[in-house]
Amino acid sequence: MARSKILLVAGGSRGIGAATARFAGQRGYDVAINYVKRADAAASVAADVKKSGGRAIALQGDMTQEADIVRVFDEASRALGPITHFVHSSGIGGKNSRLDVASAETIREVIDVNLYGALICAREAVRRMSTAHGGNGGSIVLLSSIAAVTGGAGEYVFYAAAKGGVDALTNGLAREVATEGVRVNAIRPGPTVTEIHEPGRLERITPLLPMKRPGQPEEIAEAVLFLLSDAASYISGAVLNVSGAR
Repeated sequence: MARSKILLVAGGSRGIGAATARFAGQRGYDVAINYVKRADAAASVAADVKKSGGRAIALQGDMTQEADIVRVFDEASRALGPITHFVHSSGIGGKNSRLDVASAETIREVIDVNLYGALICAREAVRRMSTAHGGNGGSIVLLSSIAAVTGGAGEYVFYAAAKGGVDALTNGLAREVATEGVRVNAIRPGPTVTEIHEPGRLERITPLLPMKRPGQPEEIAEAVLFLLSDAASYISGAVLNVSGAR
C-alpha cells in the first residue's frame, strides 16, 4: 500500500544519503534513491526500504545536469506519487589541496555537484511541493558541511565555499516559500565515515576532533529525519551543526 510520505534522496546510494533512505523506509516513507554510477549500492538501499514495508525505486541521474534532475524528479513522482520530502545528499570533496594549486577543473566539479546541483534540485522540489504551484507542501533538507564554518583551509576552500552557498540557499529559499507549505533546512555534518574523504584523511584528522572520533552516517541521518518530520513543523531556514563540537 502506498504511503503518504514520498521521499527523494539525491545521492542516496551511499553514506549519509543511504542511511537517510534506510531510516526513512523504517519510519513510514516510500523512497526514491538517486545514484550516478553505483547501481548495485542503490539497489541494495532500495531492497532495505522494501524490507521495512515501503515502496522504493532506484533512479540513475547526474545531479549536475538539469535534464537528469528534472527526469529523476518526474520518474520518482510517476513511480511513487507526488514528492513530499526531498534530501540533497549528492556531494564530493574534490582533490584536496590549497586553493592556489587547485585546478579549475576540480573547483568547477566541486561547485557543480555541491552547489549548482543543490540549487536546481531545490528549484524542482519547490515546483512540485509549493502550494503556489499546486502542490500540497513539503520538506527539504540540504546537506551542507561544517567546512562552511571552518573554511577548509589547506584542504578544500572550494568545497567550503560551495557549502557556504548551500547555507545561503537554505536561508533564502526558506523565506521565499515560508507561506507556501514548504520548509527548507540544512545539516552541517562534521567529518563523517563516508567515501567523500581522500584515503587517510579521516585517520589524520581524528586526533584533532573534539570527540576524538568522526561521526557515523546514521548519526547524521537521524538529524535529517528529524528536520524532514512534522516534529520540526516550525523549523525552517535552520542550519543544524551535527559535528561533534567541531
